[in-house]
Amino acid sequence: MPSNNSKFWLKNLARSSAEWINGCGPLSEVVVSSRIRLARNIEAIPFPHWAKEEDLKNIYEVMQQLAQENIIFRKFKLLLLNNFTPLELQFLVEKHLISLYQANGKHPYRGCLYNQEETACIMINEEDHLRIQYILSGLQLKKIWGSINQIDNEIGKTVNYAFSEKEGYLTSCPTNVGTGMRASVMLHLPALVRLNRLNEILKAIAKIGYVVRGFYGEGTEVMGNLFQISNQITLGLSEEEIIDNLEKVSRQIIEQEEKARRDLLKDFKNYLEDQIWRAYGILSQARIISSVEAMELLSKLRLGVELKIVSQINLELINRIMLMLQPAYLQILAQKNLNASERDIQRAKLIREKINPMNN
Repeated sequence: MPSNNSKFWLKNLARSSAEWINGCGPLSEVVVSSRIRLARNIEAIPFPHWAKEEDLKNIYEVMQQLAQENIIFRKFKLLLLNNFTPLELQFLVEKHLISLYQANGKHPYRGCLYNQEETACIMINEEDHLRIQYILSGLQLKKIWGSINQIDNEIGKTVNYAFSEKEGYLTSCPTNVGTGMRASVMLHLPALVRLNRLNEILKAIAKIGYVVRGFYGEGTEVMGNLFQISNQITLGLSEEEIIDNLEKVSRQIIEQEEKARRDLLKDFKNYLEDQIWRAYGILSQARIISSVEAMELLSKLRLGVELKIVSQINLELINRIMLMLQPAYLQILAQKNLNASERDIQRAKLIREKINPMNN
């Protein structure tokens, strides 16, 4: 079990703001965030699923030493995930610092190394030995590539990566072989959904090698009209080509969403404004609310902010609420376990306090 000091640290982490939720990045009216993840393995050590515990311990200790000695990682915090409860691990998933796969792992040397801004994190002994992740607000894939490439190179000075001249970086899942890169953008697409135009777009991008996932990536459902678009092909393309291609696809989808928003304003302005302000009314007054309903209403409110119909709330606040209303996050803030009914009450209270702080 984590110590009292760890619990205090978890509470502070729950109250901290990650850079990627600030709503200030390029095209943030549609793009919530951009992310690049690199899968890396260490030469001559089996992938985590087949590795001995001693091997996984050595990998963790190498990263621990790197965090202590390399100036780039001096302000990073290292977590040994075996020290945390399932609830606390789920909270770290909701914070986008670890994956659901890593949270559900069983071996004792799973780790997470992340910086104060929560832009960079390294998942240790996940599906691969290392999963390096970098995330920023808005559409900033090229900037992210510069930062994550530097981190990758620094780690590469300490360890020898499993690499083949023919195949590229070797990974536990064949779909990651090559660059080992997964780039993604999180898009808010309520107008395309409302006008039933999104399915055709998603079918088209699937044909050219892109996948669509939910708010927390692989294996999660879409909530609040938030869609994560990422590359599926990692072999045969350079990192720069993967980034350029995804950015082009993203910009095309953004253009379609912006057009759909203009059409909504032109043809259904009164109905749209009514839906947005009804959402605001419910969120600011509700006493009980589920996560599904809250995400749906926040999506409508977010659209109101993006269209400048609502001015008293900003994108950062909505992004932050979308994170904080998740089940584990609520319980970490409350510092106690809550059943489903208690969470619905606590969620409504949190949203009221954030949206209408003077009235609570």
